[in-house]
Formats: sequence, C-alpha cells, structure tokens
Amino acid sequence: MSINYAQDMTEGNEVKLLIQFSLPMLIGNVFQQFYNIINSIVVGKYLGANALAAVGATSSIQFLAFSLCMGLAIGVSIVVSQFFGAKKEEDVKRAIANAIYVIAVSGIIMSIITSSCARIILQALNTPPEILEDSTRFLRISSGGMLAMAAYNAIAAILRALGDSKTPLIFLIISCALNVSLDLLFVLKLGFGVEGAACATVISQAMAALGCAVFAFRNNPYFRFKKEHMKVNLPIIMKCIKVGIPVALQNSMIALSLIALQRVVNGFGEIAVAAYTATSRIEQLILLPFSSLSSAMATFAGQNMGANKLERVKKGYHSSILIVAVFSIAALLAAQFGGHAVMGIFVKDEAVIVLGAKAIKITSCMYFAVGMIFITRGLLNGTGDAFYSMINGIVEVVGRVGFATILAMIPAIGVWSIWSTTGLTWFITAVASVIRYKQGKWKNKSLVAAKNIP
Repeated sequence: MSINYAQDMTEGNEVKLLIQFSLPMLIGNVFQQFYNIINSIVVGKYLGANALAAVGATSSIQFLAFSLCMGLAIGVSIVVSQFFGAKKEEDVKRAIANAIYVIAVSGIIMSIITSSCARIILQALNTPPEILEDSTRFLRISSGGMLAMAAYNAIAAILRALGDSKTPLIFLIISCALNVSLDLLFVLKLGFGVEGAACATVISQAMAALGCAVFAFRNNPYFRFKKEHMKVNLPIIMKCIKVGIPVALQNSMIALSLIALQRVVNGFGEIAVAAYTATSRIEQLILLPFSSLSSAMATFAGQNMGANKLERVKKGYHSSILIVAVFSIAALLAAQFGGHAVMGIFVKDEAVIVLGAKAIKITSCMYFAVGMIFITRGLLNGTGDAFYSMINGIVEVVGRVGFATILAMIPAIGVWSIWSTTGLTWFITAVASVIRYKQGKWKNKSLVAAKNIP
C-alpha cells in the first residue's frame, strides 16, 4: 500500500520527526486561530468594544458544545495511530469509516441543543444586558455550523494520526483566506454586524471540511473503503469511546470551568469582558506552539505505543520538554514588554488596552507550566491513558472555580482575580499531569495489544 500521505513515526530521529510534524501543525494552528482573531479585530475595531465582548462571551459555551465532538474525534485518532503503528491497515480503515457515524451524530445533536438554548444559557451566565442580544445571535449562528467544524477537525485529527500534518494545513489556509474575505464583505460592506462574523466562520470551516474530505478520499489509501470497512464495528467503536468519552468529559469540565470564570469576568463589566476576550485571543496565539507539539506528541506516542516502543515514547517526551522551555522564555519576554502594542491590535479603547496589557504580564509567568500540560496531555492521550483525562478535567474545574471564587472576593485583588485564576490553574494542572506521567501507568494502556484486538 502506498503511504505518500502517511508518516511512520516509529523509526528515525525523534526530535526531527516531532519538529517536522509540528511545523505544519503550528502554521495550521496559526491560521485556525485567525478565525477567532480576525473576527475579534473586525468586530472590535469596526463594531466597538461591546460587540467584541458579545463575541467573547460565547467562547466558553461554544467550547463546551464542541467538546463532545472533538473528544470523540481524538478518541478515533488515537485508535487510528495505534493501529497504524502496529501495521494493522484493515483496522485503520474500519476505525476511520466508523468515525463518520460517530462524528455526524454528535455534531448534529450538539448543534441543535446549543442553538435552541443559546439565550437561556447566556442569561444564566449573567451576560451583561448591553451585549446579550448580540451574544445570542452570534452563538446561535456559530452553533448551527457545529457539524462543519466537527467534520473538519475529525478528518484533520485522523490525517495527523497517520502522520500527515500537511494536508489539513493546505485546506485551512484556503479556508482562512475565505474567512477574511467574508468577514470584510458581511461586516464592513453589508453591515451584518456580529451575525456576519459568525456566518463567515461557519462558511469557511464548512469549505475546509469539504475540501479536506474530498482530498483524503481521493488521495489517501487509508480512506479508500470497501463494503466491509463501512459496517458498524462495535469493538472498534468501543475502543474509540473508551478514549474519546473521557477526553470529551475532560474538555467539557474545562469548558465548564471557563464558563464559571466567564461569569466572574461578566460581573466586572464590559471593559473587563473586552479585555479578557482580547487577552484570551493573544494567549491562544502564544500557546499555539505548545498545542502543535502536543498533537505531534500524541501521534508520536500513539504510533510507538502500537509498535510497543515505550522507550522511544520517553525520548520524544524529554525532547519536547526542552522545546517548551525555550519557547516559554521567549513568549514570557514578549508578553512582559510588548503587551500594550499587541492589545492595540484588537481594540481602540485605551482602558481596555491598559487592563489587558497588565493582565498578560500575570499569565505569562506560567507559560512553561501550560506548555508542560500540553505535551504531557499529548503523550498520555496518545498512549490511551483515558483516566488521565478525567484527572486533568477535575483539576482544571477545581482550580478555575476555586481560585476565581476566592480571589474575586478579595477587594485588593479585584479584577486581577480573572488572570490570576488562569495562571494558578495552569500551574496545578501541570503538576498533576507530570505526576500522572511519572506514575508510569500509561505503559500498560495500549488499545491494540494482542489481548485487546477483537
């Protein structure tokens, strides 16, 4: 079988493979963040700080709704990577084929629930009255396109599990260019407001999903199914669920903790909401190298777990720590000395800029910690350590809810409790992640070991 669109990561230099895989992922993640960043710039600059706050107030809710879809996609990709590492090509095809059913059902269900309950959820979160209507409209449209977003991310996750991080990048770049064009058309030319920004993102991601799917089915041999591959395979689906549901619950718990924090943010008024929205976008961009390395580590660990090369998994992890250390120092310096200029990209309001610039000085002190979360999460998820996902989610919930509740009650801290909570949560989650890795239980979590194969 030709493997032009797959990369075997069970052989070769670990550092070279991780970097080669991470670079397209990094570029792709940068373009993916452009969906949010460009929306924020267009909305913040041309519709005002309140409109930016309206968009930002929906982010944690969207993340919660998307968690189930993405968790299941990750579960599928981990199973695929381990089957691929074990050289079980027919099982790779069966896993990909069954993923279609899982992702379609979950995407449709979450789209319906979130769209129909948008206003009720936003009111429950104490969303400021000034931005409630815009937030509701933005959330309904964005949630209506949940299936398109789920489809693209699922296909991209599967391709990356096979070692192909370039194909998703190509279609993401095309999609991003479309997003920019539609943003300018819908918001600036046609005056559609926040609804226009939401429509631009949904249409762009739908095109990315369609393009990526067509290309994969035509060019990647692992997507060329026979009738037997398309049959519902419960053992393989259960393997996907075994990893995917805990990851989905982890993401859901993280989303719930972010929603709890968003409620605290909303209580400080629209300036704080706008500053939090802008700093969140900036942090998403800064953390992209960590996210890219995490995806590389997940694929690397999954394939080598399937090939039963545990020492090679460790070597890859240790190399990743050094990369995290170098980048976190560079990002720390950039945040400490360039925060005001970066905030100015998003908004014109000086009060928002000043607040946000000081805020990222707080969270940047924990960049190394969040980098450790990402790479450890990638390794443990890739090896199939599903229980870790639950630990990770619980720690983040306890951290964000606990710190936010306590710090917000201290007058001397006040609005700074928002970003102090983020930094402290990153720290305790990093500690929990490293402890789980050191325990070594991941070594016995193979999903495709001989005794586990149906």
